[in-house]
Amino acid sequence: MLSIILPSYKGSSILSLSLPLLTEYLNKKNIQHEIIVVDDGSNDNGATKKIAEEYDCIFLENTKNTGKGAAVQKGMRHAKGNFRIFTDVDIPFELDAFEQFLYYLDFKEFDMVIGDRTLQDSIYFTQISRTRNISSKFFSFLVGRFVTTGMFDTQCGIKGFRAHVAEDLFSVNRINGFAFDVELLYIALKRNYDIKRLPIKLRTNEPSTISLAKEGINMVIDILKIKLNHVQGRYNKQ
Repeated sequence: MLSIILPSYKGSSILSLSLPLLTEYLNKKNIQHEIIVVDDGSNDNGATKKIAEEYDCIFLENTKNTGKGAAVQKGMRHAKGNFRIFTDVDIPFELDAFEQFLYYLDFKEFDMVIGDRTLQDSIYFTQISRTRNISSKFFSFLVGRFVTTGMFDTQCGIKGFRAHVAEDLFSVNRINGFAFDVELLYIALKRNYDIKRLPIKLRTNEPSTISLAKEGINMVIDILKIKLNHVQGRYNKQ
């Protein structure tokens, strides 16, 4: 079974558009699945819960806004699938990515599969704003150079895991903000997990509500925390 985790913050209107497409696709492909929507403290009077339940999704919530990493962690810890994927609530990439990820996780037996926007066949950077493009590439270079050593696209919003790998990584991860992707890859590389990178194609491009200046500073701080956590042994297997 495939578990798909969708972290959401004030995303009910986007979910109302993306969930019908996702459920239709998975049913058409006869992919046994569960969809877990994790609301990260939206306080939207139950709007997100209503949409999730309308499409037979599992609904979880954090009582206050804690961060995307915390929402994904909650969903992953609740998931029951042999294979587990998280992506953004607007399902920004072409839906056939789920089938491709599942192929490499299942039949090719990779421990982890990640989207990589820098690969030749990806269609992404030409579809987003110039400012977002530059900031994304700069952060990816910084992380790839000093943290994940040669793996430059840590922030692509779709990643998949075999169940035992997800259970391992999400039992020790500590970053709640947007740098949680970096932390997951850092731990996975230290564990010598077999990671497959796949090109991705942008399906939709919802406007970002992230403050590049604020989150950029927070991400740099989180990178330092990741290094410190490793030195202090906080990523040791439970």
